[in-house]
Amino acid sequence: MSSALINRLHSKDSLVAATAVQDAAAAIRHELDTTIVGQEAVVEQILLSMFCGGHTLLEGVPGLAKTLIISTVAQTLSLGFSRIQFTPDLMPSDVTGSEVIQEDKQTGNRALHFVKGPIFSNVILADEINRTPPKTQAALLEAMQEGQVTAGGYTHALPKPFFVLATQNPIEQEGTYPLPEAQLDRFMFLVRISYPSEAQEMEIVKRTTGTQSRTPTAVIGAAECLAIQRIVRDVPIADHMVQYALRLVRATRISDGSPKFIRDYVSWGAGPRAGQFLVLAAKAKALLAGERHVMPHHLHAVVLPVMRHRIMLNFNAQADGINTDQVVGDLLKSISIDAAA
Repeated sequence: MSSALINRLHSKDSLVAATAVQDAAAAIRHELDTTIVGQEAVVEQILLSMFCGGHTLLEGVPGLAKTLIISTVAQTLSLGFSRIQFTPDLMPSDVTGSEVIQEDKQTGNRALHFVKGPIFSNVILADEINRTPPKTQAALLEAMQEGQVTAGGYTHALPKPFFVLATQNPIEQEGTYPLPEAQLDRFMFLVRISYPSEAQEMEIVKRTTGTQSRTPTAVIGAAECLAIQRIVRDVPIADHMVQYALRLVRATRISDGSPKFIRDYVSWGAGPRAGQFLVLAAKAKALLAGERHVMPHHLHAVVLPVMRHRIMLNFNAQADGINTDQVVGDLLKSISIDAAA
């Protein structure tokens, strides 16, 4: 890690600190490029979420390097990393930890002692999260929202920063348990990964069938991650931009004033957390773009990963082949920024 970069991230000069965040993101991307081919948009959305202190759910068919992307991102950060492979027989205590009886060798007294589970780390890779039953999935809820775990009547704080980066396979439905809406809402972003281009796939095959490999170098640590999260929150945003973000969110809820396609296709709209994440992600996007304040195109750039998993479609949408990405796209066309000013 560069000491000069670290010092700039902790600078009290907002312009110096903002530039340092951009340099840190560029350095992380450079390290990722040694392992990951393409997927620039996916990597950026993961970084945006982490810089906001949010959690990310990656969705894609097998073999698209979802797990590799997350583990490589963790290597560029000098943070604790745990991988949890979610399976049908995984129990909540396998994630959070459990109390065991320990005997004091000197006194012979026995007492319950809490043994921490793999959730007690900074970066958690929850691999194939939809392959475990809802009871175990729910074990993540408190950790993701409150940054703590409760066991045996005692609360145990998780280390900071704390990120859950989960993966799920959208095509294999047998033996899977769809994430409940309450847990989906805890994820700041739902990132969808698509197939690489022909040129990118050619490079992937060449890299993975040769003998040369390089391990990414850590760019920043825990203190710097927390500093970046503070810098993101300091990015200014005008009231009319906040109003615009809220108009986008509130328009997804069924009411007499909702657009017709919302009334036709949506059964449940996005909650207040969508507005919070939309504004926060737009701040991070503006910061990484080198802008001094949030503008409409920053909101537009993050609205899909923020909103797509917070809109529940009805049977009419399924029958007509409409998905949430199309609904959000139509929403952007129907809600004008001018009306919010």
